[in-house]
Amino acid sequence: MQDIEPFYNWRELYVSSEDEFSPFYGREYSEFEYTNTIYNYFIHPQWDDFGSTTLYMKTLYADYNDGYAIIEFIGEWNDCINNDIMRLKRDVADEMILKGIDKFILIGENVLNFHASDDCYYQEWFDDVEDGWLVALNFREHVLKEFSRNNIDYYLTFGGMLNNLNWRTLNPQQLYNIVDGVMCKRLA
Repeated sequence: MQDIEPFYNWRELYVSSEDEFSPFYGREYSEFEYTNTIYNYFIHPQWDDFGSTTLYMKTLYADYNDGYAIIEFIGEWNDCINNDIMRLKRDVADEMILKGIDKFILIGENVLNFHASDDCYYQEWFDDVEDGWLVALNFREHVLKEFSRNNIDYYLTFGGMLNNLNWRTLNPQQLYNIVDGVMCKRLA
């Protein structure tokens, strides 16, 4: 787990710790000192801690003009015990929404499990991005099944090409344009 880094090819375009609108503005990272763990497994120090003990994230890109953010996750998404969605909504999404972000691309290739509680915070997040959307990109099949089983799919859009998009070959604007195109077709 310690070798899995957040995607870094867009660092010349955006660094969340240097973005004064980011909830992670001013954070300092060590390349050598590993302190955060997921179930006693150390993770790479570039991942951002937002209060969960099992789920970490990295804002890979935020565009305040077009109103979108691309966020990558690692770990276990556990709403049942850790209330990860509440922490994510309150400590990250709410801050971004106040700055004009209303479209969220959530990348979940490294999310190993999902444990649901209720859907209240998902609904609240969905309602707060009235003209925007929430997209789950490249989450594992068993995680998506749990999303669906717990009616999270009412608030998060996934499926089709969103489950296997080779996003690392794109720049952030290209990824946004593809996802926005999918969303425009689905919402039409």
